[in-house]
Amino acid sequence: MSSPFGPRIGLRAHFDAMNMEVPELVQALRDLLGARLVAYLGSVKETRAVRQWADANDQRKPSASVENRLRAAYQIAGTLREADSAAVVQAWFQGMNPLLDDLSPAKVLRDEDPDESGPKVLAAARAFASSSAA
Repeated sequence: MSSPFGPRIGLRAHFDAMNMEVPELVQALRDLLGARLVAYLGSVKETRAVRQWADANDQRKPSASVENRLRAAYQIAGTLREADSAAVVQAWFQGMNPLLDDLSPAKVLRDEDPDESGPKVLAAARAFASSSAA
């Protein structure tokens, strides 16, 4: 399926997601999705952990698997942000998605194997972004 954005949609988001230091990544994701949704994606119960992850001076860091999930979430959110507002991106992450068996993208990213969930949710995001531009 060809995207109206061309082959470059999401390349900036991918580059940023892979190159940001963890505090910068968490801060950017928190700005896009909000602290509660980042905490959910990070499998923590309180937003204090998210605040600590975003603080470069704090010793608390997410585990490697959570960091990978947050990087995937940022890439996906950044791809969507190229086509829509931050509010739409946040709603998309939380809403039921027909391309994900009517589960929310956030739930799929948090609960499923990251090697399967990341590409699946990214494909759903690209489909949504391309339909938003149409």
